[in-house]
Order: sequence, then C-alpha cells, then structure tokens
Amino acid sequence: MRNSKFVLEKFASLLEKGLVSSKDIGNEIMNILKSKRDEIVFRMKLTSKDEFEILSKRVENLEKKINFKRSKKNQKKVKKSKIK
Repeated sequence: MRNSKFVLEKFASLLEKGLVSSKDIGNEIMNILKSKRDEIVFRMKLTSKDEFEILSKRVENLEKKINFKRSKKNQKKVKKSKIK
C-alpha cells in the first residue's frame, strides 16, 4: 500500500508537470504566432480594427451626405399658383 501510494504520487506529479509544461508550450506558440501576425500586418501597412471601424463610419456619413444632396437636386420645385 505504501509503495503504491508513493508510485501514484510520483505519477501524479509527473502528469501535473507534463500538463503545465504543455500549457506553457501552447501559450508560447500562441504568443509567437500573434507576434508574427502583427509583424506581417505592420509590413503590409494594414489598418487595425479600430481604424477600420472609424474609416467605415466616415464613409457612411459621406455617402449619406451625397445621397441627401442628390435627392435635394432631384426634387422638382413646384411653382406656386396664384389664387385670384
């Protein structure tokens, strides 16, 4: 019983260390991939998500202004009739 408890404790500690190290390796791989992604984005001079959202809002506002001016231009002015 004593020997089996010792073996189980050692086995559990090995598993625990193995899980911790595999998680650490996984986190390190994710960090490396994220840094490579950021490096590629920087080289391609792409915008960030926040910048993209701001630019898309500006484009939407400009499109609204253009459509409003077009609709104003297309409206026909009605002549007032003189009532006698």
